[in-house]
Amino acid sequence: MTNEVDDQSRSLGISLAFSAYVLWGLLTLYWKVLKEFDPFELIGWRIATSVVVLIAVVVVTGRMGALLAALRNPHLMWRIMIASMLLTANWTLYVWAVVNEHVIETALGYFIAPLLTIVLGVVVLREKLRLNLKIAVGFALAGLAVLTLSYGRVPWVAISIAATWSVYGLLKKQVPLKPLESLTAEVVILAIPALAYVAATWNRVDSIPNNADAVELVFALLTGVITAVPLLLFAGASLRTPLTIIGPMQYLVPTINFIIGWAIFDEAVSATRFGGFFLIWICLGFVVGDVISSQRVNRTEAL
Repeated sequence: MTNEVDDQSRSLGISLAFSAYVLWGLLTLYWKVLKEFDPFELIGWRIATSVVVLIAVVVVTGRMGALLAALRNPHLMWRIMIASMLLTANWTLYVWAVVNEHVIETALGYFIAPLLTIVLGVVVLREKLRLNLKIAVGFALAGLAVLTLSYGRVPWVAISIAATWSVYGLLKKQVPLKPLESLTAEVVILAIPALAYVAATWNRVDSIPNNADAVELVFALLTGVITAVPLLLFAGASLRTPLTIIGPMQYLVPTINFIIGWAIFDEAVSATRFGGFFLIWICLGFVVGDVISSQRVNRTEAL
């Protein structure tokens, strides 16, 4: 009976994780609806509306005490503040890239991010790099070199997206908060500058209040919801599913972005660029294989 309950819980967790990752991937289409507006203004609206939604969720789930304790803790505050700035930079780069026809480059950024996380683990946290991961990093570097040639320039947007997300993840390891309280604390810190920016641009000719039609206005107002929902789904998944399963599933997001950019928005993908992505996909195969192999070893040792 216990095994059956565990299996049901794991199946639910996988479903929740799949839903979260698909929603994150499809956010590209969401932001495309708002492509006529300034990315900085969109991020201001996203933060401002996220504060309302996330605080409401925190209150309903009874986590306000934990949130207030975190905001009063000086040892946590500086990490939360830096994390909030990195998150804002990542969101802004992503939205800017989507509205300026660089969807495939965002996919590249989120493909690179896990690999950069591995590098940070080795360099900063002194984690050991196994052979499979060394090979994976080699393929990733080769793929990045090929993509740099295919773009005719260094793909700075992709690298910046990967860097801000990876360093953000590193800081999150040093913040002992659950995902909901952690993100809420970050957007609370950003609320005042975000609201100030929204207020400053409110009467601008091309601003959202003065230029958006009914659909665009609804989409702008719901940016807080589309921020919170995938996070809550992911939080539910992480409680029920091993990281060794939901970890590799994260590659659904850049894969969806790649398909959207290529198949829907007709972004140019030359044979050379496909070759670069193919090298990165080989790299991801080594990463997933290493995770599965490590899990088997751990189970064997446990027996």
